[in-house]
Amino acid sequence: MAITVVAGIIQDSEGLLLCAKRGDWKDAAGKWEFPGGKPLENESLEDALIRELREELAIEIKPLRIFDRSTTIVDDIAIDLVCFSAVLVSPKPTGSSDHSEIRWLKETELSGLDWAAPDMPAVKKLTMPFC
Repeated sequence: MAITVVAGIIQDSEGLLLCAKRGDWKDAAGKWEFPGGKPLENESLEDALIRELREELAIEIKPLRIFDRSTTIVDDIAIDLVCFSAVLVSPKPTGSSDHSEIRWLKETELSGLDWAAPDMPAVKKLTMPFC
């Protein structure tokens, strides 16, 4: 089985990235991720991301481009995670309906978190030193 999920690598005006810790009631509880969710039938990936972040975090974002698209196998499910670079165009979130904690971090601080497996390719890409 395969599922497509969208996530936002959301940058604030200071260049910090929004990271969210999965709630205890979710699969991969306690792992960190870039927030997002599953597209509805006939919904574009960008529209799904905008809707999910509005629902979960009560924020508005502007998706810029696909930053990373990777498939990770988790418990016999292929998760096709589409990570968009995005900018925050509303006030910062104060909480999340899907997460137990949110943090704004520098790219250099990302590797200090325990990330969910599907998010690891994007995290590695973000933290890879330029040659």
